[in-house]
Amino acid sequence: MKFLLPQYVEQALTQLHDAGFDAYVVGGSVRDLVLGRTPTDFDMTTNATPEQIQKTFADTLYNNNFGTVVVRMPGEQGMRHEIEITPYRAEAEYSDQRHPDSVKFGVSLEEDLKRRDFTINAMAFNGNKIVDLFGGQEDCQRKLIRTVGKPEERFNEDALRMLRATRFAAQLDFHIEDETFTAIQHLGKNILRVSGERIRDELLKTLNAEDPYRGFWLMHTSGLLQHILPELEEGSGVGQNKHHIYTVLTHNLFSMQFCPSDDPLVLFAALLHDVGKPRVKEGDGPNSSFHAHEHVGGRMVRKMMERLKFSRKDCDRIAHLVSQHMFYYNTGEITDAGVRRLIKRIGRENLDDLMAIRIGDRMGSGTQKEKPYKLIELERRIRMVEKDPMDTTMLKIDGNDIMRITGLTPGRGVGEIMKALLEDVLEDPSLNTEEYLTKRAQEISASTSLSVTKDK
Repeated sequence: MKFLLPQYVEQALTQLHDAGFDAYVVGGSVRDLVLGRTPTDFDMTTNATPEQIQKTFADTLYNNNFGTVVVRMPGEQGMRHEIEITPYRAEAEYSDQRHPDSVKFGVSLEEDLKRRDFTINAMAFNGNKIVDLFGGQEDCQRKLIRTVGKPEERFNEDALRMLRATRFAAQLDFHIEDETFTAIQHLGKNILRVSGERIRDELLKTLNAEDPYRGFWLMHTSGLLQHILPELEEGSGVGQNKHHIYTVLTHNLFSMQFCPSDDPLVLFAALLHDVGKPRVKEGDGPNSSFHAHEHVGGRMVRKMMERLKFSRKDCDRIAHLVSQHMFYYNTGEITDAGVRRLIKRIGRENLDDLMAIRIGDRMGSGTQKEKPYKLIELERRIRMVEKDPMDTTMLKIDGNDIMRITGLTPGRGVGEIMKALLEDVLEDPSLNTEEYLTKRAQEISASTSLSVTKDK
């Protein structure tokens, strides 16, 4: 079988061959070629040592303990393409179920492929022929995810492989082979030995997949979800009220699936938007309620994301989206000032994301109308007022002006006056003039205890 490889990959194979070494493209790139997909990156393996690889190529980087050399190949218009090239290697036992105790270089291609996770990732291609020792091509045709060798051995070597199996199912629209799936069910608790960072990265890749619902449903049915996101698993079997036809967990999964966003973090917020419901549920049946579940959920989501080592910025953003997803709007009930206050509370930068979550929420409830009239109307009104002042930075006077006008020193008092002025402007944007704000600041200062902080 012949595949068309990018020129820079062909060149890397040629350089290794010309230097007297074996060279193969391996892993996910070969799988994608077999499936007719376009690989996003290429990995290679060779019988050359890391030192020999570095001598073969002009531009390399080598700073790890696993033999992988990053080779930068020249491309069009000065572009540089990176290829990870690793010597054939065999690995000793994984006593911590995360990393091999030792790595041996210079073994055969067969030994190298034998250590890989799944048959579909254990094929090699040298530019002319595929080396497929474990039935990877047949499993690609069968749309099957199956471990190389005994699944218990592969998962005991690296427990993250269990989560990778569910992720590949979501990315490729594949099924997990029965014996492999059973091993995940039996060994699922071992995922707790994997670092939060590695789990986080797999979850984000699953959220980016073609069918993220499949990935998270497999996590649920295999038992992985109760170890990775136990708070989300709490929604399993928890019924809702007359506005929903699904349990809390199923609703969360469908909300993620229907959320019209390409941002995995927004999809994560959609997945977790109702995570607080099981903890606040009151009553049962069609009239049950979930008061303040969005705020409880926001606090829960922050802890979950911190556990998975998300950045503080991402934690703040997603916790805010979850805690604000129940924003209220009803046609004819909220004034323009109310719309401006809604935008201020939510944040301009979060409007599109929250709209996407609300659409996913609605579709995930079993109601098939994507956008109700009131959300369409809200979007129209937001466009009408979004250029109005929404925060203190948009006022015609600033903190320095306040201190000059009132004699206040820097501190809380200045901020309180600025907030009071903003409230006036939110109610009526035409008041955002230097003349009005100066006069109003003087009135507020004179009528409150703030005057005691003035300079003597």
